[in-house]
Amino acid sequence: MSDLILFWHRRDLRIADNTGLALARKQTAKVVGVFCLDPNILERDDVAPARVTYMIGCLQALQQRYVEAGSQLLILHGDPVQSIPNLAEALPAKAVFWNWDVEPYSQTRDRAIIETLKAKGIEFLTHNWDQILHAPEEIFSGNNTPYTVYTPFWKNWYSKPKAKPVETLENAAGLTEAEQELAKQAGAIALPTAKELGFAWDEDLIIPPGEAAAQEKLEEFTAKTITEYQEQRNFPAIDGTSQLSPALKFGVIGIRTVWQATIEALENYNSEEAIASIRTWQQELAWREFYQHAMYNFPELAESAYRDVFKTFPWESNTEHFQAWCEGRTGYPIVDAAMRQLNEIGWMHNRCRMIVASFLTKDLLINPQWGEKYFMQKLIDGDLSANNGGWQWSASSGMDPKPVRIFNPASQSQKFDADAEYIRQWLPELRSMDTEYLVTGKITPLERHAVGYPEPIVDHKKQQALFKQRYQQQKDLI
Repeated sequence: MSDLILFWHRRDLRIADNTGLALARKQTAKVVGVFCLDPNILERDDVAPARVTYMIGCLQALQQRYVEAGSQLLILHGDPVQSIPNLAEALPAKAVFWNWDVEPYSQTRDRAIIETLKAKGIEFLTHNWDQILHAPEEIFSGNNTPYTVYTPFWKNWYSKPKAKPVETLENAAGLTEAEQELAKQAGAIALPTAKELGFAWDEDLIIPPGEAAAQEKLEEFTAKTITEYQEQRNFPAIDGTSQLSPALKFGVIGIRTVWQATIEALENYNSEEAIASIRTWQQELAWREFYQHAMYNFPELAESAYRDVFKTFPWESNTEHFQAWCEGRTGYPIVDAAMRQLNEIGWMHNRCRMIVASFLTKDLLINPQWGEKYFMQKLIDGDLSANNGGWQWSASSGMDPKPVRIFNPASQSQKFDADAEYIRQWLPELRSMDTEYLVTGKITPLERHAVGYPEPIVDHKKQQALFKQRYQQQKDLI
């Protein structure tokens, strides 16, 4: 019988600290990687060119990593429900291993593949929770139910011991020439470029693709920036965040490796400020996992609001306002700067994500699902769980003990971009204006006209009152 195990990569584009891959290597030296370009994902209308470009770059790096380990990474392009079992049968492979995923589509797809593998008599191993530190069933409340509030989730989650990074794939064996020919006959192809897949992105990426770049980014962050994270993370003009979100989205770096780095940082620094900052970043990692657990336990979140009051909320359908928001032409400098950043580099500072999401839902009264989808169409780190969780938090429609949260653009600017550095960076037409005008938004119509900057499309105070009125009316109906 063949001793070949195919390891199916999805959101774990690395050979280091990969739980399923490590388990495969323990069973056999002949471990070959496979990645399937899935039309069910790539042909959706919410796929960002920057995200595909980064993913392809990570796959290129992963292929090289496999070569260094003595094996290879095969590429397929087709529905994985047929493509993966067909490849396994053609080689033939002893088994197919992969790591489990929280998202609804992944769950449905994986169960279908399991049935196909069973029908072909091919073994499989899954249910390795590689992208999170704790399985969803492991973090339940005292009532044995999933958490719907972050703080008690964090306390429980943090109290549990975390697994250490697992072994890196090495001394593996790949396919023979004859087996490589069989793989080609079963659909294995050369890795296409993002442009060949129909995704054009010519701008720089905020993080270079591949394991080495992600590890380097982590080391740079934990060497210094993490000690000032609590203070600097809210200021978009400062490079005060890890920018590891794309690497975490695609699993280019293992979450156990990331957590271990925070533990080592706590051992290396002893000032109260540094310790508090490291704990804050650990809490951000827990927020990421909270949203992933929520998506797994409540898959309906992908399609609707969590809170009943927002399931039938009378949102506006003003496409002109939405287009102005998308293009950074709302007349509110901090909002427009953030949207320009998103459109130009495929990434946005997290503080600004909250500001623009609040503006879309609480000022423009537009359905947060519109904004959630637009983010996915642009973000290099676009992730269903994190994006959905962030939007529902900002819209007050999700798992949040505070029912209504409204951000005032001027207050946010004055507090987090007091010198208007961020605004000036992304709105070059406003660079010559006084800082006070930029952070308060009190730019005269004449000055706006002179530089071609639009008037505010809505009045924040009036829209805030209207939102609260509609919210109360909806509560009264429930």
